[in-house]
Amino acid sequence: MEESVTRKFVHEESSTITSLCGAVEACLLHGLRKRSLGLFKNSTTTALLQKINKNCPPATEVLRVLGQVEQNNDNLKKSIDSNRNQTSLSNRKTQYNPKYLWIRIALFEKQLAKILEYLVTNSSKYYEKDALMTDPCDGPTFSTLLVGPCALDYTRMKTPDHFWTDPPADELVQRHRIHSSAHGNHQMRSDSPKRPGLQVLPVRRHTSSSSEESARTVLTSAKEYVESLHQNNKSTLLYGKNNVLVQPREDVEPLAGYLSLHQESAGLSVKWTPNQLMNGCCDKEQDEESADRSLFWDFAVTVYIDEIVYLHCHQRSDTGGTIVLVGQDGVQRPPIHFPKGGHLLAFLSCLENGLLPHGQLDPPLWSQRGRGKVFPRLKRKGSRLSSAASAGSGHSEDEATDYVFRIVSTFRPENLPTLQWASSQGSRPPVPEVIATPPPPSVSSLDEAMDINGDVDEATEGHRSAVKMLCDTMRRQILSRAFYGWLSHCRHLKTVRTHLSGLVNNVIVAVDDPSDASGGLSAELWAEMSQGGVVKDKGNIYRLVYYGGCVHEVRKEVWPYLLGHYAFGSTEEERVEHDDHVKQQYERTMSEWLAIEAIVRQRDKETMAANLAKLSQESQDMIPLVRKDSSLSNDAELLDSVALNLHRIDKDVQRCDRNYWYFTPTNLDKLRNVMCTYVWEHLEVGYVQGMCDLVAPLLVIFDDEAKAYSCFCHLMKRMSSNFPHGGAMDQHFANMRSLIQILDPELFEHMHQYGDYTHFYFCYRWFLLDFKRELVYDDVFCVWETIWAARHISSRHFVLFLALALVQYYRDIIMDNNMDFTDIIKFFNEMAERHNAKQVLQLSRELVYKLQDLIDNK
Repeated sequence: MEESVTRKFVHEESSTITSLCGAVEACLLHGLRKRSLGLFKNSTTTALLQKINKNCPPATEVLRVLGQVEQNNDNLKKSIDSNRNQTSLSNRKTQYNPKYLWIRIALFEKQLAKILEYLVTNSSKYYEKDALMTDPCDGPTFSTLLVGPCALDYTRMKTPDHFWTDPPADELVQRHRIHSSAHGNHQMRSDSPKRPGLQVLPVRRHTSSSSEESARTVLTSAKEYVESLHQNNKSTLLYGKNNVLVQPREDVEPLAGYLSLHQESAGLSVKWTPNQLMNGCCDKEQDEESADRSLFWDFAVTVYIDEIVYLHCHQRSDTGGTIVLVGQDGVQRPPIHFPKGGHLLAFLSCLENGLLPHGQLDPPLWSQRGRGKVFPRLKRKGSRLSSAASAGSGHSEDEATDYVFRIVSTFRPENLPTLQWASSQGSRPPVPEVIATPPPPSVSSLDEAMDINGDVDEATEGHRSAVKMLCDTMRRQILSRAFYGWLSHCRHLKTVRTHLSGLVNNVIVAVDDPSDASGGLSAELWAEMSQGGVVKDKGNIYRLVYYGGCVHEVRKEVWPYLLGHYAFGSTEEERVEHDDHVKQQYERTMSEWLAIEAIVRQRDKETMAANLAKLSQESQDMIPLVRKDSSLSNDAELLDSVALNLHRIDKDVQRCDRNYWYFTPTNLDKLRNVMCTYVWEHLEVGYVQGMCDLVAPLLVIFDDEAKAYSCFCHLMKRMSSNFPHGGAMDQHFANMRSLIQILDPELFEHMHQYGDYTHFYFCYRWFLLDFKRELVYDDVFCVWETIWAARHISSRHFVLFLALALVQYYRDIIMDNNMDFTDIIKFFNEMAERHNAKQVLQLSRELVYKLQDLIDNK
């Protein structure tokens, strides 16, 4: 079951299936009566299957399929020459072991659980009393355990590449960013050229459709190139080395890049990719470099070894080795400069191994004991063996030495027909070209032509009617498509009017009105806006925070205004008085639950002592009940509720952001105090897992229990309905479904096709915690303050657009890899704390504007 989830399939020849069949075989043979199978029957499970055949229809079906499989195997064996394929036949006998074959077939045909259930029901006929199948508990459990495996689908496809077809999320993102740079940017496309979403079309520019098609072609070629650099089922990576210098053009300085050697079905290929493309995922902050990165695709090099004749190798002791590939046409490829350290020899060794058995290097590399492959020691003109050769093992690979290797293709039988045809063609004399001159027309031929014209006219009329019918059909299809497109457009507009119109504010405050707010709220602006201790311009503060965030130094002062702890326009004295009131209330509430906690702890101790005493005493005397404290209410139901919530809080607090520097044991106690105080005030709701994650960032910013508690109470006014006792989560899922369906129909169709995860359950944690577990703390601060400010600037449901932006940001990766529900959960779990929050926020703001335009033009 685990393999089916992690790999999305289970192969019929998987070792897991073999182990399962062996376990089933052993269980079925345990305590099996020999006499029950007949006088001359062997004690095998196959004989048992044949015995129950008459009264068990699933067994009959399995035996029928088993007979077909065995007959096909016999026919196959007879058709193969036994002398040439003795080894393969023995392998087939091992593969189709009759001992496991029927169990495999029953499992694949989903009949195994039914057969086992029949055997358990009639176990007294076939098994001894102490057998596993006759046990009233183990027998039914055994048959029930096979229901799950029988419900799975198994594949016969050969998938030897399943180890590298499911790469981790960061590698998928890296691959996409590398090949997407060929299109000029790194950001994932949020539109679809096939099925564009509902949108307001601008004035049409004079663009060339051919240029758009060529851009898509370049992007596809770049994607295929990047995929070919990785291990896959089409090619094998034989060699890889980074920081290899190549000068792709004379007007360009030598560039460092990644050199790789690949073994493909068509032969060997050498590829070199500039580091600017390979490191595209790391350098994405500078837009100019992102735009220029597409130029480096022109420098990528791909060389097919079957087009190469000579390898010129130059070794220098100070700079490493250089290799020049010379083609059959005599043209030299750009020199490849290897770094120091014997990398040139390693490349040649891998190349020589890849050429085998149909090719080799001339001269071949030498093998030396203890060192592996070494360069050949050749005789120089007019001299004996070089001093390096005579030195034996003292030969250095880093000395200044030049070699010329020739790639020799050995004779292959499949080349024989081609060579014979080529030789015969070459010896064939040229055939003179003869131009036939038609004879002059005679009178009789002219009469015949006139008679034929009538038939030609009739044929022309037939062609015209066929073309007219074709044009009419095309016209009807075009009108039909236009009508259904218009109908879909109207339905989408209805969805926008009925479901999505309330997701954005009627008026969205612009980023540049009255001034540019993309820079955010700086410390200087905050000091200017809070002169005299009174902050009045709340609209401008919301706008600055929404479009640019605020610097970390002023968050401790700004966040109380954003959350409603402070009122805009309040004086410093009023804020101090409010803080004192909040602190007193917090301490009073805290003293209440601390007293209850003491009672709970004392009750737990006494209960534990009573249980220990009861176990230690031999008598069965009744243990007296714990005396109630008359000064405090210690109702049993209340104490049980408090004890349960305290237990949940203690477990969650200890696991909350243990790797973050702030949460020392002292600060974890502060977090626990804030959480327990809130739960005591809202005991009817209680503690739900995840609430600690909402308190933690507030405590990091304020480092004050009372203020963090007050701001958390204001935050929970919006967030409380997301927890199980509220109903906001279902509404979030429904809105997400509508947004994706309207703004990106192609992605919605993909989600519906691959597992139908349009219910968007993978967004649950995003909405529950405001993306707290998806981002690092610095990004959490920026995202949270943007959500709080968005209520007054663009949308009270900005979290929806954040979730939509996160899905849109990776839409190409999701669609290119055909991710289903399990894949997308795994992908986003692996991408946690790795997202580019700045780009996701920008994309979410653009999506708000996009929906606003649809609503305004509906």
